[in-house]
Amino acid sequence: MATATSLPADRLLITVAPTGAETLKDDCPQLPTTLEELVATAVECEAAGAGIIHVHIRDAEHRPTLDLGRLTDTVAALREATTLVVQLSTGGSVHDPLERRLKVLDAGPDSCSLTMGTTNFGDDVFTNPWPFVCELYQLSQERQVVPEFELFDLGHVHALHRLLDSYGLPYGGRVHCDFVMGVPGGMPGTADALVAGVAALPEAVTSWSATGVGRSTLPVALAALSKGGHLRVGMEDVLTLRKGVPVESNRQLVERAAELAVLAQRTPMSTDEARVLLGLAG
Repeated sequence: MATATSLPADRLLITVAPTGAETLKDDCPQLPTTLEELVATAVECEAAGAGIIHVHIRDAEHRPTLDLGRLTDTVAALREATTLVVQLSTGGSVHDPLERRLKVLDAGPDSCSLTMGTTNFGDDVFTNPWPFVCELYQLSQERQVVPEFELFDLGHVHALHRLLDSYGLPYGGRVHCDFVMGVPGGMPGTADALVAGVAALPEAVTSWSATGVGRSTLPVALAALSKGGHLRVGMEDVLTLRKGVPVESNRQLVERAAELAVLAQRTPMSTDEARVLLGLAG
């Protein structure tokens, strides 16, 4: 794996994914779905040690949306209230059409998610055909938006090799990935699966993080820390702190990640350091 930056080796990037597109507000009232709730969450999570916020938005009825006006307003509000790297999801919900997902970059985020292939997603299918992946990647290069390559399976790691070989490095020159593990239909949320995924990464990769969905949250986090990786946490991925104990706020999950970092002798990155890591500095 390539050397990313001159940052101290003990630095840990914490990404918070506060909302997602799957959980209903009626089922989880504490989920931040309004702009005001999202901004308040972002402020709390930055103070707790997050460097990136991975954003899905909702409409006035709390349903997932890719409305460009709402996305643009969200980016502006988060930049006004925090110094977090603002990363918009280009996945939206599994039902969003490809052409609307491409329009997400029109909102001008710092970063965007870029999923490297189609995967079964519970009872649904998260569609990412190869021509779409290539078009979104080239658009991110053109718009100077840093992609985070989302890897749901080992085949997605192979696809990342193919993408970089075909179209070169992303804007900023860094290659940051996130293993999304434990989704029904994707790779399991186990240490063995993470080790295999990291071993298969392209040499051009400069940093990687991991996300464990549901019960795999802590096993994946501990495995990622032991391998020198970074963490994504948040209510998009898990809604309980432990069996029978619901998450009350995303801040709790960021704080827990920061506590794990202390045990692993890692220090949460500042937002300035996160920008250096991703090639956004300057």
